[in-house]
Amino acid sequence: MNPIERLGVRALHRLDPERAHDLSIRALAHGLVPLPGKPVTSQRLRINLARLDLPNPVGLAAGYDKNAVALPALMRAGFGFVEVGAATPRPQPGNPKPRLFRLSEDRAIINRFGFNNHGAQAIAERLAARPAGIPVGLNIGANKDSDDKSADFAAVIDIAGASADFLTVNVSSPNTEKLRDLQGADALAALLDRAISARNALPSRPPLFVKIAPDLDPDAVSDIAAVALSSGVDGIIATNTTLARDGIGPQHANQMGGLSGAPLFAKSTHVLARLSQQINGQIPIIGVGGIGSTEQAWQKIRAGASAVQIYSALIYQGFSLASRIARDLDDRLARERISLEELTGSGLNDWL
Repeated sequence: MNPIERLGVRALHRLDPERAHDLSIRALAHGLVPLPGKPVTSQRLRINLARLDLPNPVGLAAGYDKNAVALPALMRAGFGFVEVGAATPRPQPGNPKPRLFRLSEDRAIINRFGFNNHGAQAIAERLAARPAGIPVGLNIGANKDSDDKSADFAAVIDIAGASADFLTVNVSSPNTEKLRDLQGADALAALLDRAISARNALPSRPPLFVKIAPDLDPDAVSDIAAVALSSGVDGIIATNTTLARDGIGPQHANQMGGLSGAPLFAKSTHVLARLSQQINGQIPIIGVGGIGSTEQAWQKIRAGASAVQIYSALIYQGFSLASRIARDLDDRLARERISLEELTGSGLNDWL
């Protein structure tokens, strides 16, 4: 971090976590955050992933800019791609506060936001108004009070799908009751069938991904892999936050919500590797969960990821982290004389 960024991170950490989060979004939207202006890129870093041309494989995970209010800035923050949302058909306030907890000693956060967002229509309008640049995707969720959560995913695609470069069906958030039940083989197959039908009705037919939880046993991972391959989805994002509390201090061990950040890295990477073994290169996987360094991004790719996403580490290291990881990946690929494609999955057995 440069001195200005370090000062900004320290100042935000003096505030309530959710207030700090909202303030950082506003600062970005008003041009108050120093940004590189464009992503680090090279022939080694460029990748075509599910018809998306990425300048580098380091993306921003969903959950930071839920409402797409700071998109122009985020598209200049060094990421190779950005994901906003989750969006639900109707606006909703989410769960009661406090609902975001900063675990500084563990380099982690716990959140139980509950898909708080302005609704698919408002987010679609902001997506449509964004400048040209890197690919921007939309994470899709279901309203908390919905009687048919599967239908909600198709509804968001109908409303906002044409405004996004890719879409992510989020069946793995732990903060909406019964949402993770949709990861079961039969329920997931039915949901993806509806989502793909809605996507196929769009003139642009954006790639459709599904995002899964890290709290899955090997049989469940195998079931999801089989459903994903048979359904025709374009890729999988592995993984969301965890309900486990391994690797954190006792202060927040009983706090409800999804844990992300450094303690999630090993758990999510093991799931990624098992999934990669089952998928066997037939569709790409985006690795997310606990990445806070170039080495960890490298390990995700070795475990089977074609690209990675970061989020929680930005709270502790600032937005320059994206460019640092991309630049260091480029240098290491050059030193080791290996391509991203060759690196992907090359260390899978280390994580099984």
